[in-house]
Amino acid sequence: MSPRLLGIPLLALLLAGCDIPGLEPDPRIAQREADAKAIGGACRYGLRGIEDCYSLNAKSSKSAIFAGWKEMDQYMRDNKVEGQASAIAQAPPQAPQVDAEASIDKDTEKVVAPRKAKAKAAPL
Repeated sequence: MSPRLLGIPLLALLLAGCDIPGLEPDPRIAQREADAKAIGGACRYGLRGIEDCYSLNAKSSKSAIFAGWKEMDQYMRDNKVEGQASAIAQAPPQAPQVDAEASIDKDTEKVVAPRKAKAKAAPL
């Protein structure tokens, strides 16, 4: 057998055992899934409904949130754990602070700050 023909299986054998950078899955994706699963578990422990959990965490994966919620639900039922009611009170939206002399532009409906007069330097 020629050395060239032996080189091809040898090369394939060597490449099969090494880790080629960039071919494994991105660890950030696994982290996001784990975070979403933890969010679901926390929502279940906080006696929050799954729909409320979805609406409060819109950027997270719904399937991972549900998996965490379901896993925590089973754990709580098996171990007879009582949840803790969440005590989050949403603050009412605050009105923007407006100067007493500010006005509202009628075309754009935005607050317009008054123009301040430039201070003139006192003569020496």
